[in-house]
Amino acid sequence: MFCSLQASQDQVIHPKLYTLLRFPFDDESTDVWGMHQPVQPDGRTVQYPRDPESGLIWPAAEGLGHLTACIHWEAGEYTEIRDQFVRDPLGVPDTTATDHRAPSPGQQFFTKHHEIIVRPGVPLGLFVYHNDSKPRKVTYAQLKLSIHPLAVPGGDHGSAADC
Repeated sequence: MFCSLQASQDQVIHPKLYTLLRFPFDDESTDVWGMHQPVQPDGRTVQYPRDPESGLIWPAAEGLGHLTACIHWEAGEYTEIRDQFVRDPLGVPDTTATDHRAPSPGQQFFTKHHEIIVRPGVPLGLFVYHNDSKPRKVTYAQLKLSIHPLAVPGGDHGSAADC
């Protein structure tokens, strides 16, 4: 199973505040498993970019989730930028793979990859942060999830909770 999201519309990120990146519902490379839909699991319909829920991927199955992200920042006066994958970003956030980076000259283009156990009902997202004195833009972003089933020792397929 695979979900690939991309956002090419600028997203304003306020200083010193972790912000959930948002992704449109009609611009995905692939979402045939319905993991990023405007109708949320609770039945509410959300809109991009207005609603923060437009930044969520809802895993379609339990398994080993391979997360990949690509983030492009505009140049700025920040001395540090950060990004992190997060489970349940709008509930009780559980962050992982937090990267703190010093900027290089010009724009900042970064990719990242991490693997975590994913489960239906626990959404995933991508937080970003900067320490400039004024808002800065993320000019492009991607968030991808590939889910692989897990097998427990002995060859039986079991729950990821068994691993």
